[in-house]
Amino acid sequence: MDLLLSVPILSALFTPTWTTSMNILFFYGTWSTLVLTTKPYVIHAESLVVIRAIFWLLPSALFLLLDVGIPSIAGSLKYAGKAGLPPPTRKTARAAGLAVLNCVLVTAVEAAASYAFVRAFGRPLFRTPTMLPLPWQVFKHVCLLLTVREVLTYYIHRDVLHGRRAGRLLSDLHRSHAHATPASALQLYADHPLPLLTLHLAGTFLPAALLRPHLLTYMLFVLLTTIESTFSHSGYSFVPGVFLAGIARRNAVHYATRGAANYGAWGVLDWAHGTSAGGSVLQDAKDEADKHNLQERAGGKIDDGMSAVSEGVEGLRRSSRKRGTPKKSD
Repeated sequence: MDLLLSVPILSALFTPTWTTSMNILFFYGTWSTLVLTTKPYVIHAESLVVIRAIFWLLPSALFLLLDVGIPSIAGSLKYAGKAGLPPPTRKTARAAGLAVLNCVLVTAVEAAASYAFVRAFGRPLFRTPTMLPLPWQVFKHVCLLLTVREVLTYYIHRDVLHGRRAGRLLSDLHRSHAHATPASALQLYADHPLPLLTLHLAGTFLPAALLRPHLLTYMLFVLLTTIESTFSHSGYSFVPGVFLAGIARRNAVHYATRGAANYGAWGVLDWAHGTSAGGSVLQDAKDEADKHNLQERAGGKIDDGMSAVSEGVEGLRRSSRKRGTPKKSD
């Protein structure tokens, strides 16, 4: 638990709900103490371990137990039905072991890069001042990183891991490992190390290393992408949220077709390039709007606004008539 609470983002999740000012004060105190007592690359590495252990390894293990332990229920919840269940054989065990080792490898490579940067330049790879980043700066940097991730993930996945621009090596390794079993949360790391490092480090870590945002901003980015990728690779149809469920559906189609479509993280570039299958991101947006009855709500707000304007104008007219009425003399 000490390791969990040493990560400020997670310490806010595991502590009691206080007032906003108390939460900010506690968060700031935790972060300041951590920065003053721990090396930046150590904070970076520990945060990666905690985030990926809680938000990928634990859910993936639960999903795998459901797939193998109760296949009758799991099959009814999969997009591909029983065909989407991993075979309870050594092949699945090897894929699970490979996924865990690859997760450790990706984390170790990133931590080594962070340590090497400090040794080479004398400053941390990601900024670690005691001050917290401003909300607008966090929002701007996270949106930029997510956008760059979508672009790089799409083209690397389509043209390198499922193309021939880098020769047959990466493509063949990716197909023989990542596409050896149906879609599951383990698929996030169940790939050969070479294509895995190419996709994850080039699409996620390197853009952040070039931008060099606040370390907390980068950890938030890693947290969001880890949660999204874990659920979207699960193959389950009960994934919460219309957009996230759409991503999960397209990922299931990607693995079912052995990489014939759906190469991006969100599906935006798949829609733009015509490589989307199983519903586009625009259809997800329409479904989300229908779910919340945005048109009816907008229409109701307009009607309410027009009524308020009409009442206001009528009130002004009545006031004007009263002021314009001459007083009766005695």
